[in-house]
Amino acid sequence: MLNQFLRSVVEAGHDWLQRDKPQARDIQTLCSDLMQVKGEATIAALAHDIVSAYYALDAAALDAWFDYLLTECDLNPDQVIDAAQAYKESRAPDSLRMLMQAAEAARQNLFRRINQAQGGTAMLVDMRAKLLAHLKARPEWMCIDLDLRHLLSSWFNRGFLSIRRIDWQTSASILEKIMQYESVHKMHGWDDLRRRLADDRRCYAFFHPALPHEPLIFVEVALVHGLAGSVDNILSKAAEITPPDQRDTAIFYSINDCQAGLRGISFGDFLIKKVVSELQSEATGIVAFSTLSPLPGFRKWIAQECAIKDGDNLADAQREVLLRLETCTSFDDLEPYGPFLKALCAHYLLEVQEDGKPVDPVARFHLRNGAELNRINWFGDRSDNGFNQSFGLLVNYVYDVSSIEKNHEDYVHHGRIAVSDSVRKLQTTLAGALPETMPKTPREKAEE
Repeated sequence: MLNQFLRSVVEAGHDWLQRDKPQARDIQTLCSDLMQVKGEATIAALAHDIVSAYYALDAAALDAWFDYLLTECDLNPDQVIDAAQAYKESRAPDSLRMLMQAAEAARQNLFRRINQAQGGTAMLVDMRAKLLAHLKARPEWMCIDLDLRHLLSSWFNRGFLSIRRIDWQTSASILEKIMQYESVHKMHGWDDLRRRLADDRRCYAFFHPALPHEPLIFVEVALVHGLAGSVDNILSKAAEITPPDQRDTAIFYSINDCQAGLRGISFGDFLIKKVVSELQSEATGIVAFSTLSPLPGFRKWIAQECAIKDGDNLADAQREVLLRLETCTSFDDLEPYGPFLKALCAHYLLEVQEDGKPVDPVARFHLRNGAELNRINWFGDRSDNGFNQSFGLLVNYVYDVSSIEKNHEDYVHHGRIAVSDSVRKLQTTLAGALPETMPKTPREKAEE
């Protein structure tokens, strides 16, 4: 019924537009008209036409439209200064209203009106994804992104989101998107998905009313006995289902953002806490909650350290080991370096920082969210991706419900990291964790 009503409003608007402006118009002209008209039907019709026109743009036309949004829909700096001066002198409510209007670029109102069209929200999310992909080459378009991000942050605030459990009864179209958007541990067909939705597994996703068939973010959970240190058993299609009476720990092993156009608008922290609440309400017997997380920046950092001749982070002997590590091509090659790599990983997570926070993005996310850096797992991920990211290391960040808020406050206000004694001890062993005899590189072995 609602869709029929919206269609009738759009059709009425089109009837008026055909009488007033019967010629075909490009997207810039449509936007200019949309910012000027007042009638609801006309606004709906123009917004509908802009959505249709947007999806027909080729690369050159899209660039031209972004340039139009930047130059023709920007705010007027002189008006902002005049309005600010007027408010400074009067502090009157009317002056404040004028200042707020002057400080808002015209494109914000344009985006609000486009958002009224059916499919308008999806279009703006898609548009921001394309905009972000071009910002490196066109940094001046950042002004457009600031306005889009401001509006999307409001429209996608947590109060509008709903959590859904994804299971085998979920629609096929959404299940296909779950497989498509999985980026941490890729799925290889429906059998993979079926195992990840089995009785001892959970998958939860956030949805928004304007995008009811598009997951925004989802998390995959394994219900297991004890703290899992390897993702291989969790991902195996042949893994036995953990009996209900043995499940005491929920392992969050994959968290995936689905919409590139919502990058920088965080849902993950809220999702984890909602899932903890959902699992507690299920009365599943789960008493512990932990992640099994990747280290996406670990090997990149090692490569950077190898390129530094006289760095302060590591001693020369340690840097020599790093150079040899970089020649390893298999997990077998890594075996002699186990104690050193785990100690190095603890050093990386606790000491390698940017702006006073860990440089590793996953660590930064979970620690800010109130988790404890609990355990570093040797060969936790033996996949090619695991090798390339972190030499197979994975991390458990434990969410202790009784200390989440305290950990969060300590981290945010004081930069203190909640860390287990075992990881702290690992960090202190780095200097003495060098192999007793330097292992031969694969090339040296081949030359023997």
